[in-house]
Amino acid sequence: MSQVGITNQDVQQMVAITSDYTHDDPSQTLPEELLHDLWQLIPCDMVSVSGQDTPRWSFFADQNYTGSTGSTGSTGSTGSTGSTGQGEALADAYRQHYWDASCSYADRTGDLPTIARSADLVAENSPHGDSGMLTDYFRPLGLEHDIMVCLPAGAPQRTLRMLFFRGPGADFSDRDIAVLTLLRPHLQAAYITAERHRNGLVPLTPRQREILQCVEAGYTNRQIARQLFVSEGTVGKHLENVFERLDVSNRTAAVAKFRAQA
Repeated sequence: MSQVGITNQDVQQMVAITSDYTHDDPSQTLPEELLHDLWQLIPCDMVSVSGQDTPRWSFFADQNYTGSTGSTGSTGSTGSTGSTGQGEALADAYRQHYWDASCSYADRTGDLPTIARSADLVAENSPHGDSGMLTDYFRPLGLEHDIMVCLPAGAPQRTLRMLFFRGPGADFSDRDIAVLTLLRPHLQAAYITAERHRNGLVPLTPRQREILQCVEAGYTNRQIARQLFVSEGTVGKHLENVFERLDVSNRTAAVAKFRAQA
């Protein structure tokens, strides 16, 4: 990857974003704290989380964050704002221009990992350009530039889209693309954790899951410590936390509950 100006502060913020977030509000697709940290890392006017099932033309998630506590919320099936009439007009414009617009790139190509600015996708992949979507949908919302992270959501053409929007002015940079490319696996993990929490399943950290898999294989704490290159005390502490999270008191019950929700 060519140099794109990622600073030490960027790296520190990215590492922080890979940590666990508290998710106490099931109405929010992703924790507001996570969206806040992303909003600070990728300067923008709004972070939007939109769940789209294209074959059924239905929307299963809709959350926006604009930079202040409590600013997340639903704004209509396609992320529109304003009055009901305006929302319906914007939804019609979205459907009308979707297949000629850059936002359909993942559905048209099956390429979910690529993260690029709309301007890049228009230039490279949209023969008809993005003018209709930009003119009829984005500009009425005061938006001019966007960059999208597309995450699989359990079925073909069913995706969770994290969109970063800016109004008139500078477009997103190569640095922004690089940062989001590196963070994409962690954002996918955050979505999976949130879904498990929403469905009444207890989220475990990757390390806790790894240790439980070793327990299930019959390893002792000492053997797990050797396998994972950590101390035996660290393994014991992880298991204590697992027991607390799963509300169990022994290894057998922990493995059984872990498997039941896998």
